[in-house]
Amino acid sequence: MERKIKSIILAAGKGTRMKSEKSKVLHTIFNKELLGYVLDAVNNTGMAEENFVIVGHQSEAVEEFVKNNYANAKCRLQSPQLGTGHAAFQAYDDLKDFDGEVLILCGDTPLLTSETLTKFINAHREGQAALTVMSAIFDDPTNYGRIVRDENGNLKAIVEEKDAQDAQKKIKEINTGVYLLDWKRVSPSFLEMNADNAQHEYYLTDIVKWTIKNGLKAQSYVLENNEESFGINSKKQLAQATKILKERVMDKLFAAGVTIVDPDTTYISPDTQIEPDTIIYPCTYIEGKNKIGKNCKIGPFARLRGDVELGDFVKIGNFVEIKKSKIKNHTNVSHLSYVGDSDLGSNVNIGAGTITANYNHITKEKFNTVIENNASTGSNSVLVAPVKIGENASIGAGSVISKDVDANALGLTRAPLKIFKDWFQKVKK
Repeated sequence: MERKIKSIILAAGKGTRMKSEKSKVLHTIFNKELLGYVLDAVNNTGMAEENFVIVGHQSEAVEEFVKNNYANAKCRLQSPQLGTGHAAFQAYDDLKDFDGEVLILCGDTPLLTSETLTKFINAHREGQAALTVMSAIFDDPTNYGRIVRDENGNLKAIVEEKDAQDAQKKIKEINTGVYLLDWKRVSPSFLEMNADNAQHEYYLTDIVKWTIKNGLKAQSYVLENNEESFGINSKKQLAQATKILKERVMDKLFAAGVTIVDPDTTYISPDTQIEPDTIIYPCTYIEGKNKIGKNCKIGPFARLRGDVELGDFVKIGNFVEIKKSKIKNHTNVSHLSYVGDSDLGSNVNIGAGTITANYNHITKEKFNTVIENNASTGSNSVLVAPVKIGENASIGAGSVISKDVDANALGLTRAPLKIFKDWFQKVKK
């Protein structure tokens, strides 16, 4: 049986370089919060029993996000904020009786994968270390804490940039801010921390120094791909991380048999699954969590906003937006349409410009639209939810449908046509 771990995720900082009132960890990539990427990476190892998120700036908003999305996560407030060591200490009381491994990492590292964390945990166990720190090699290590080793190559200390001597600043191996420790053996280090440094803060790196000083084994695990350590501190870095994630997704989808006509203008979230022989046309944006079947055609200029499930041979036309909907096999959603909070059957044809009006702006409620097998809507139809269009039913072009339409029926709302002869000549006179 796989041993379980617990984690501490540092998410208290404001991120002043983001130039935003929003907490840094609540900024999004593909409409998913940075903190969400980190929590998912930890949980997807299959070893996470409990996660403690350390909050500070915009704590209520961060806590609401965690509470609404992660059943195995709890928030602990850091106030005042006195450094990374002080932040991790906020979970100390929760873990005082825990006899296992604790993973400590930052909430602004969306590129870190569960596969890497699994390797990291396994390396810690194989090395029988009391503490393992994740490191990375950078040609330009500026602003990072340096991994200092002794003459035998053993981990000796981690020195922050502002405290580093000139020789230490030349070291290219840096601390990524990810640690795994045997809690019972290393947790006493938190009680012996001091703020005797340039920043007058309690550094989490001091637990490495304490571990070595007390004769326990400390080791480092060097990242295979240093981009996974990329932390987000500015809007520019947010955009850079988005591009990296996008390219990862493209490589994965190409290998899976998906055709992406123009990768440069196409954005697909890493939480989207796409089956082989589906074609994604240029300027398509797919965010959130989605499942797309085989032999679909999507775009160009289409947007899927998350919680979308497409069957096989589904066509999503140009300038179409789909959100929180299930669409079964061989259904077409033609150009200039919006389908939200809907369930569409098989062989349905959605005419150009069709809208599912799912939102009541006064009550803030959203309602569902159901369109059963073989039904069709004419161009510029509006389906006012909640509404159900029965099997084989048809909706006439330009109709506003606010009541259910029975199977095999025609739904039509259209004012009588009036023609005024010789109108042009009369107006001209």
